[in-house]
Amino acid sequence: MAAAGGQLSSLRCFCCVLLFLSQFYILLGGESTEIPPYVTKCPSNGLCSRLPADCVDCKTNFSCVYGKPVTFDCTVKPSVTCVNEESRSQKNFIINMTCRFCWQLPETDYECSNSTSCMTVSCPRQRYAANCTVRDHVHCLGNRTFPKMLYCNWTGGYKWSTALALSITLGGFGADRFYLGQWREGLGKLFSFGGLGIWTLIDVLLIGVGYVGPADGSLYI
Repeated sequence: MAAAGGQLSSLRCFCCVLLFLSQFYILLGGESTEIPPYVTKCPSNGLCSRLPADCVDCKTNFSCVYGKPVTFDCTVKPSVTCVNEESRSQKNFIINMTCRFCWQLPETDYECSNSTSCMTVSCPRQRYAANCTVRDHVHCLGNRTFPKMLYCNWTGGYKWSTALALSITLGGFGADRFYLGQWREGLGKLFSFGGLGIWTLIDVLLIGVGYVGPADGSLYI
């Protein structure tokens, strides 16, 4: 009985040592049970050729001819499962795409940050520095996030038709300028009766052609 008890105690100690070593191995960067963050973008058991770019690693060739069709060898990343057209599990596959860098893609293939601090109604028209990111399903060469200078195109909710209607009907009282947030000009028109009609006619023309816009620099809707 004493011998059996000693063997059982030795076995427990051995198991504890193995458990400690396994945890120590994980802390040192060994095998981890954590799911990589990109897995949430990867559909399970979908076609490999339709996986988002974040789910695969491809051997790209930057010496390809711009605008020409090209094929690249790709491998799915760890923890990603996909199948071929015959519904068989697959790790390595070929992807077809057009030879071009990510910043050369059409505007519909990426999303950019917006700026509400630049003037859209100005001459010349202002630009702002935006950060653009390629959509998940689009494949391209180079960095998928890139800077780009874009024209100011945000809107504050002002309608061109409303501004024009106010300018024609109540422009003599400065209603159009008040609506656009230009209260100083609105007060000037109010107390001068629309500049005796001259200012009113000028504003109708300027608002009609879009030269006069909202005070916050946004576009009409």
